[in-house]
Amino acid sequence: MATIYFLYRSTREKAPLTVRLQAFDLNNIKFQFEAKTELEVSKIYWKKTRIKKRNVDAFDKKEKSTVNDELSKIETYLLTQFKDQKPNPTNKDWLKETLNTYYHPVIETIQKSDLIIDCIQDLIDNANTRENSKGGLGISKSRINSYKNLLKVFKLYQGKKKIKVKDVDIQFGKHFLNWLINTENYSEGYSKKKIDDLKTVCLDAEVNGIEANHQLKKVKGGKTRNDFIIYLSPQELEKIDKTTELTETLENVRKWLFLGCNIGQRGGDLLNLTKNNFVTRNGLDIIELKQQKTDKNVTIPVLPPTKEILKEGLPYKIPIQYFNDQLKILCQLAKIDTLTKGSKVVLVDKEGKEIPKDSKGNYTKKGKKRKITGTYPKYELIASHVCRRSFATNQYGNLPTQLIMQITAHSTEKMFYGYIGKSSMDYAQQIADFYDKQAITEKKEF
Repeated sequence: MATIYFLYRSTREKAPLTVRLQAFDLNNIKFQFEAKTELEVSKIYWKKTRIKKRNVDAFDKKEKSTVNDELSKIETYLLTQFKDQKPNPTNKDWLKETLNTYYHPVIETIQKSDLIIDCIQDLIDNANTRENSKGGLGISKSRINSYKNLLKVFKLYQGKKKIKVKDVDIQFGKHFLNWLINTENYSEGYSKKKIDDLKTVCLDAEVNGIEANHQLKKVKGGKTRNDFIIYLSPQELEKIDKTTELTETLENVRKWLFLGCNIGQRGGDLLNLTKNNFVTRNGLDIIELKQQKTDKNVTIPVLPPTKEILKEGLPYKIPIQYFNDQLKILCQLAKIDTLTKGSKVVLVDKEGKEIPKDSKGNYTKKGKKRKITGTYPKYELIASHVCRRSFATNQYGNLPTQLIMQITAHSTEKMFYGYIGKSSMDYAQQIADFYDKQAITEKKEF
């Protein structure tokens, strides 16, 4: 059992207190340690409080309370350390070193793993505190899912190897990209996206003190240009509208399709609409929603065509995958079957070849889902994305581009033109057409 004493051992009027720890060794021989604390008190104060008798009134109650609290903390800390460490009585510096630790605790830093898969997992685990592109905290659900997919793919790629952040150089990037495209049969766009995700993980790890390769920023990923702009023209939408003898399910799908083509939102945002999204502000009926992918708040006016679609209420909810499947059936019945070049997700074999389906539409054997490019009847390429793209494409030239972008939530005109497959030449033509219309209007006025 150890005992703590505090002593005033100085001739000065104010000085640090000395702490003494007394105890007995295994042979019942008394020994002691002694060291200076950093707690300064006045000589007269310590005399009036009679060393450690804290029930004696001091002339300064605030000082008394502060000193007594600190002494209790020191005493508890030293007795705990003595019990845990059981120092050798001959170690005369033990108390001094222990006091130094009390005043200057060592903050242990956890060494983060430099393995790629651990860094990916760390980014996923801390997604809610990661800074996003808007300067706020938290990355979108779609970005988190993208990193989860990267983790799954990278585990398969490395096998039993343990690849580190510093291993990601130009040559590594080329090898990983080649494996994604030629071994796993992923599309070029998806594969390049995984390279970009991997670079982000490595750069994030570097910020956290993990060594990265000096070639990291030169590892090439990037976006692939979308050459397949799949949308439904006004004429095709009219064919779908005139299609008769549909089941209740397909009627519901058609209603979602027309609503989507009028409000220009992604499938997930479209199918999550409820009555709560429809509000009236300043006498104007609008739809208010926050886009899942971008976290952007979007306000869409409810125009007459939308009101006509909703005159009997919102269509009933369906899962997005079911919506995609039924859209193809709807468009097939409407004879939206022009041969069109595009990409679709299919089941492929080990060689990357599409696995055929039987008469019931089921795949004849197991395989991996991959997006492949080819020429197909257009209805096979239709999915929920057609709603937003049809709105943007069909309204281009009818509405000012900036108004369309407010609804689709494209950040730049360059992004918008790329989305609908327009070039800078199309933009120039639109300006020329505008001035031609203005000239005709001015001529009529004369």
